[in-house]
Amino acid sequence: MARDVVSRTEVDPATTWDVESVFPNDEAWEQGITEVNKRLNEVSRFRGRLKEGPEVTAEALQAMEALLDITGKVFVYASMQHEVDTTDQSASAKYDRMTGLLSQAFAATAFIEPELLDIGSETLSTWIAEDPRLEVYRHFFDQLEQRRPHVRSAEVEQVLGWVMSPFFTAQSTHGVLADADLTFAPASSSGGEEIAVNQGNIDALLTDSDREVRRTAWESYADAHLAFKNTMASCLSAGIKQDVFNARVRGYSSSLEASLQPNHVPTEVFYQLIETFKRHLPTWHRYWRLRRESLGYDRFHVYDVKAPMIVNPPEVSLDESITWIVEGMKPLGEEYVQVLENGVRRQRWVDVYPNIGKRAGAFSSGWRGTHPFILMSFTDDIFSMSTLAHELGHSLHSYYTWASQPQIYSRYSMFVAEVASNFNQAMVRDYLFETKADKDFQLALIDEAMSNFHRYFFIMPTLARFELEIHERTERDEPLTAQIMNELMADLFREGYGDEVVMDADRVGITWAQFPTHLYANFYVFQYATGISAAHALCKRIKQGGPDAAQDYLSFLAAGDSMYPLDALKLAGVDMTTPQPVEEAFSYLGQMVDRLEQLLPRQAAVS
Repeated sequence: MARDVVSRTEVDPATTWDVESVFPNDEAWEQGITEVNKRLNEVSRFRGRLKEGPEVTAEALQAMEALLDITGKVFVYASMQHEVDTTDQSASAKYDRMTGLLSQAFAATAFIEPELLDIGSETLSTWIAEDPRLEVYRHFFDQLEQRRPHVRSAEVEQVLGWVMSPFFTAQSTHGVLADADLTFAPASSSGGEEIAVNQGNIDALLTDSDREVRRTAWESYADAHLAFKNTMASCLSAGIKQDVFNARVRGYSSSLEASLQPNHVPTEVFYQLIETFKRHLPTWHRYWRLRRESLGYDRFHVYDVKAPMIVNPPEVSLDESITWIVEGMKPLGEEYVQVLENGVRRQRWVDVYPNIGKRAGAFSSGWRGTHPFILMSFTDDIFSMSTLAHELGHSLHSYYTWASQPQIYSRYSMFVAEVASNFNQAMVRDYLFETKADKDFQLALIDEAMSNFHRYFFIMPTLARFELEIHERTERDEPLTAQIMNELMADLFREGYGDEVVMDADRVGITWAQFPTHLYANFYVFQYATGISAAHALCKRIKQGGPDAAQDYLSFLAAGDSMYPLDALKLAGVDMTTPQPVEEAFSYLGQMVDRLEQLLPRQAAVS
């Protein structure tokens, strides 16, 4: 059911996330900023003193954690207000202010790692025995020792902390341009009705049963980005140059290595994923052909990729979605589902519906000491249900990590970030396949599954190939322009679509600009594909009913950054250093296409 996209002031507060749980009002938030400044001064008094002994080092590390705890909270409060209405100038000012303050916090604590390295791992091991407060930092010290060749002097680390804020400008500019300043031409129905296009409803329009709605919405969305292609290309080029700068300053051989090595993830994992993806492209080609035949189209366009395969896709309410998600996650135990249901039904973790100025897409956010909040634009369909399940996977990952780990380990690496989210989707999807026998519902569910795989197992690996190329060009000091980016993007998608999909090179080529966050997170996008692979392997393990499978998974969620990511995944029961999980995920994808082929009728072709 389509909803009118209203202004933020018209949104029912009951469907918004609970900003007041972070700080009750702006006055309390200002007091939080005062606390940040106080903590900044406390940390600074330890500069140059860690070598004095274990007591001083323990106090300094605790002061650092206290600073990051309060800084994160004040940042979350500001960002929550900004993300729901990027046109709100007051919220934007708060967000910009907090970006600078967060940069100050990282700069203020930058001396700690170089000083610990000067002390040396052998002495630190002795100090752990002398002061029990240091025991919790044992893994942190090991991580630091592994990164020794790439940690710079205190002065350089401080500068790197300071540049975080100005370095964020390129991504921020791209995001504001996309979310606040782009103007989209209205889409048109086959009956001539005009339909507004915006960041909150574009996904719903691209799954509309009316082909003319899909075509005109897709073209409007692409054309709006094409109108600003040069500005967006300049932003992304700056972001890539920043990745290369950081890699060179820290002595890595490449931006890819700089992204993965700190978490002990070999670069071979990236290349292994890309090669496996390329080898299985025929599975995608078969899927495009099957969809074209089932829809009765003579020619299959990019805007047909998410065309519904049933006339009346099921409407799925928020309440029904929550119920299904809870049922699907019950194999993880009563505590997990109680936390999930309480968060989404009573604690207002989720900012639910679209509004004008709301940031595109969906994400889970927060900080240790806050709820694990979710922003999305729910549109009463099975896709929104799946998105909610995905983001709740992230949020429960954060919940268990924050409940179990101190500040120093309260985050988790990007490599595992997409495992829990895709795991939830896989669990809920399997539950619905098992309990909803209606053929049309099964087709709608396959539609959702293939849409999810399309994003994470087709779009994201293609973006990863694009990302590798533009990083390598920058590392060779070659230029990046909008034309270069568009042509590269179009070529990669042309290979991915094969002969089965009609290419509109300009509109497909601008796809990179439609990801104003992902490509600014150094080599993040490929981890969606590894994440969905690990998720399905873990779902299979739990569904098979191993005695420790559920507890192993919960232990993985609770590990946070206290373990290296590959070790945490092995704890849960999957080894991502081998190609097997990715191969098995493609096998699952092939089985989904088989199931679709059995259910679908063939129609007479139309152009």
